[in-house]
Amino acid sequence: MLATFNSLNSWLIAVLLNTVLLAIAWVSPKQLLTRAGVLHAWALGIVIFGTLGWQGYLIVMVYFLVGSAVTRIGMAQKEAAGIAEKRSGARGPENVWGSALTGTLCAVGVLFLDEPYRSFLLLGFVASFATKLSDTTASEVGKAYGKRTFLITTLQPVSPGTEGAVSLEGTLAGAVASAAIAVLGWGVGFIDLTGVYFCVLAAFVATNLESVIGATWQSQVEWMTNEVVNFINTLIGAIAAILFIVIWHSIALG
Repeated sequence: MLATFNSLNSWLIAVLLNTVLLAIAWVSPKQLLTRAGVLHAWALGIVIFGTLGWQGYLIVMVYFLVGSAVTRIGMAQKEAAGIAEKRSGARGPENVWGSALTGTLCAVGVLFLDEPYRSFLLLGFVASFATKLSDTTASEVGKAYGKRTFLITTLQPVSPGTEGAVSLEGTLAGAVASAAIAVLGWGVGFIDLTGVYFCVLAAFVATNLESVIGATWQSQVEWMTNEVVNFINTLIGAIAAILFIVIWHSIALG
């Protein structure tokens, strides 16, 4: 009965907290989300807080705030070059779920599974946001500060902002961003230090595979929008991290 009461309290707090934040975001002069994006972020926030508590909510908030800030790096320069995010970086519903659907599925799964699967899903949750922040940071820093950008499939020089383009500056920034989310996941008790390492590794793999998808299929498949690719990117990151830890445990157990 006490567990049920605590669970109910978590959901009530989730609704109240996110409703207050929704009201603040609705009247804020600096829009990080579109109107529809605010409503979808409200729903996302309730699910994450209700399932994973303040720890999961903190990870999502750090991802969102840092990702939004990174998007605005060199905004005037990127807008002049025509490679800036649409709406000056304000997120819509498609951005919210493209970035967070994988993490949300992991969070909901935690409610229904016991160990070791619960730990795997928590790792997947952290890895999904580490991957997305890595991708966002690598892309935005590369567009703003990348001195030389290459198409990942051919290594031929291309203009910044080209789908599938990578740069040293962006890649390094992306690695730092993924490490920040992974360390936060460790700090709130979701993963151990081995998990931190595998989150960063999974984010690196997924971000580069996302660049491959951008350089190949994205321009050829009509339904493969940026948001769909973002979901695929985070899904790869989560699955890769889980596979890494499973293999690691198998090796450790002999």
